[in-house]
Amino acid sequence: MSYLEEIQVKNLDHLGIVAGLIDEIEIVKIINNKLGIDVREKISAGTVVKSILINGLGFVSRPLYLFSYFFQDKAIEKLLGERIKPDYLNDDKIGRVMDELYKYGLNDIFIEVVLEVIKKFKIDLKYSHLDSTSFHLDGEYKREEDKEKQEEEKIIKERPIFIKKGYSRDHRPDLKQCVLDLITSQDGDIPLFVRVGDGNESDKAVFGKVLVEFKKQIKFDSIMVCDSALYGQENLQLIQHLKWITRVPMTIKKAKELVQNIEVEEVKDEDKEKRSDLNLESYTWKEEIVTYGGIKQTWLIVLSEKRQKSDLEKLEKQLSQEEKKSQKFLKEIQSEEFEHPQAARYKLKAINKKLRLLEIKEVELTETYSKKKEKIYKMISLIIKKDEEISRKTKEAGKFILATNLVEENKLEASEILITYKNQQSTERGFRFLKDPLFFTDSFFVEKPERIETMLFLMSLCLLIYNLGQRELKNCLKRVKKGINNQVGKVTLRPTLRWIFQCF
Repeated sequence: MSYLEEIQVKNLDHLGIVAGLIDEIEIVKIINNKLGIDVREKISAGTVVKSILINGLGFVSRPLYLFSYFFQDKAIEKLLGERIKPDYLNDDKIGRVMDELYKYGLNDIFIEVVLEVIKKFKIDLKYSHLDSTSFHLDGEYKREEDKEKQEEEKIIKERPIFIKKGYSRDHRPDLKQCVLDLITSQDGDIPLFVRVGDGNESDKAVFGKVLVEFKKQIKFDSIMVCDSALYGQENLQLIQHLKWITRVPMTIKKAKELVQNIEVEEVKDEDKEKRSDLNLESYTWKEEIVTYGGIKQTWLIVLSEKRQKSDLEKLEKQLSQEEKKSQKFLKEIQSEEFEHPQAARYKLKAINKKLRLLEIKEVELTETYSKKKEKIYKMISLIIKKDEEISRKTKEAGKFILATNLVEENKLEASEILITYKNQQSTERGFRFLKDPLFFTDSFFVEKPERIETMLFLMSLCLLIYNLGQRELKNCLKRVKKGINNQVGKVTLRPTLRWIFQCF
């Protein structure tokens, strides 16, 4: 008699790559060392975190499921370890581990993982990029109330975030939100530091403090790159012992004067080829030494031809729109009857506040009588262009200013300053990843701010694993000088890791 064995087919898909990266970073070991192992538990906290990360990076064709049935058709013992069953990964267990992570300290755990990655994979930390984004949230959060009482906790311990309305990068000002500050390496976009903040937090108020805290945690001589939210006298004093590159806001008087009065240098013939090789052929610039906030700096006044063309087109469009708008205002004010001259002039002043490039000017205020024989005043006006404002915007078109405190020692070439700032999109790529609709963002169903912070911590670990895998893939292809076909069948040395996942 022959017996047929029961055969089960389980999938690995691309998740074997993810599990391998997690094991190489030793995330399970780090988590278990921090939180400890309870021999009574069927699955350790580190393995639960590994399962969440595998789950979070299983986004190729389906949304995230933080439930045991995600692993029902997966070779779970190959991914998580022998004798691990899908039903070990239930909501209660995941919730308990998330609470333990928060209680221990999310920042401490993340920094240790990052240090392991930097050491093992030799991440170049010459440049690091800081930016922030907001995540909008649904639901009620208990810590919204009694903020004054909760502020007192800061004296004793770190408090959870406040879920509040604020400036929304998602263009959803109607919803509550929290803020995520992210620092990434220019080499591979590896997340180096994450911090979750209150929903109404201002970048200008915290960016300097974030950089100081980062340098305390990771003691590397990195040049910090940030947008104009960092540039203010208080922040510059706070980070004067750090190396930085940032953008100068045009609200500063000195910046306005330079943009208006300084002409950028013509490119010499011998420099054109070099700029072309650096993909900077459409940029010209001029350097100035400036002291601002008590800090001596190099300001790089840059003109982008592409941006100049775009800005001038926008200016023409704005002028055309204002001409239509001002014609309506002109008819309105000339047809209106006013009881007093002051009322007419007050109305004219209110209208002109709505215009930027044009102005409606009073020509004559005539005294006459209404049909009811009452004395009234009518205004005769005309539309004029604000030539000074239009000239100012024309001169500013395509120009921006970058600043660095690397003036004498470790002085950077102007081209390197510009290229480095252009790589600020390193953090933007991270935010796009975190906000992918197939990722955690739709799963912000937890009720406590502590869980929100922990969820963002886990999402950031997923970003770290993904970007590290992508960096290793590209470096490997570069070493062997062999490409692979991308989505449209063309050979590339720089495929996305998601495309490789999809191939599995």
